[in-house]
Amino acid sequence: MYHNSRKFRPRFNGNRRFTRSHGPKFDLSLLVNKASEAFVKEIYLPKNTFDGFLISDLLKQNIKSHGYLEPTSIQDQVIPYLLLGRDVVGIANTGTGKTAAFLIPLINKIFYNKSERVLIVAPTRELAVQLQEESKAFAQDMGIFSVLCIGGVSIRPQIYSLRKQPSIVIGTPGRLKDLKMQGNLNIASFGSIVLDEVDKMLDMGFIQDIKFIISHLPKNRQSLFFSATLPKATAEIMGTLLQNPVTISAKTSETPPNVDQDIIKVNGRLKIDVLHNLLAQEELKKVLIFGRTKWGVEKLSKQLIQRHFNVAALHGNKNQNQRQRALDQFRNNEVAILLVTDVASRGLDILDITHVINYDLPESYDDYIHRIGRTGRMDKKGIALSFVD
Repeated sequence: MYHNSRKFRPRFNGNRRFTRSHGPKFDLSLLVNKASEAFVKEIYLPKNTFDGFLISDLLKQNIKSHGYLEPTSIQDQVIPYLLLGRDVVGIANTGTGKTAAFLIPLINKIFYNKSERVLIVAPTRELAVQLQEESKAFAQDMGIFSVLCIGGVSIRPQIYSLRKQPSIVIGTPGRLKDLKMQGNLNIASFGSIVLDEVDKMLDMGFIQDIKFIISHLPKNRQSLFFSATLPKATAEIMGTLLQNPVTISAKTSETPPNVDQDIIKVNGRLKIDVLHNLLAQEELKKVLIFGRTKWGVEKLSKQLIQRHFNVAALHGNKNQNQRQRALDQFRNNEVAILLVTDVASRGLDILDITHVINYDLPESYDDYIHRIGRTGRMDKKGIALSFVD
């Protein structure tokens, strides 16, 4: 083992909380939880099969080619209702397969009605890119064209692509609003809309952009609403977006049960030295490191490169091409360490991350849950380590 649990385990008085504006506002004892003590793999037995769904044979083949053998809980429960045209609220943790839960029935809907158009709204560029990639995989050879509309890159190619009337438009709220305001996106032409990771969109301040998009949708539509949590701010959006929705919950627990959580006490040492020694351990094969600020992440990236670690950084000061390159390098194992901020990490969906390291503690417990949810995905065990002074 790369650290001594007794050495690093904190001694808490039960009420220890940080109240400084730049520190976390939650009980640090929540950062210690052994997966081996809590994790019992839940076996879900689906009622349906992909072959049994009333969908195109070509789509079924694409599902198989994409490596999907049987539906996950959210897919098994959501797909039948979406095939019936119902509005759906899906509550699910990340890594549960919710993307396929809405893409499969919507692609099938377009395949049998080429005039059908789908708008998918995601909180971050990275998630939107991943949705685009998944959409292409499921719609392969089906004659279904999709367009990605995100900030950080030139808007002109997106305008040109929208003129071709694509069946699927995937984008971030700000860029979609810009395209609508410029007269290049007719939101009223979409008969289906998906709001993905709504809680994250609200956290990032997109509520007015979301309301703007909803206000221009046609009255007759199929609406899908996906979120890991349902904060109060979502109630107004749900009320204006959805009509007689079916609510499906596939959320298993607040914290990922198969993530081993522990802390590392710095005890006056240089944090960079502690991190160096940790990253040198063989067990850390694919590591996501969180910093509080984009400047801090960039500085840490340069320090680790100077120490001969192969790293990439992902934060708000990077342009879209730089961000995508960093993500691709990490996903393709060209680098084993990716440094990120909370905002830049939204939507990261990489299955084989072995460790999450909180080099800087997050502001809230919700942010902590989001961070450690990047590991231990799809029943794989993960490890989350948090640096504390």
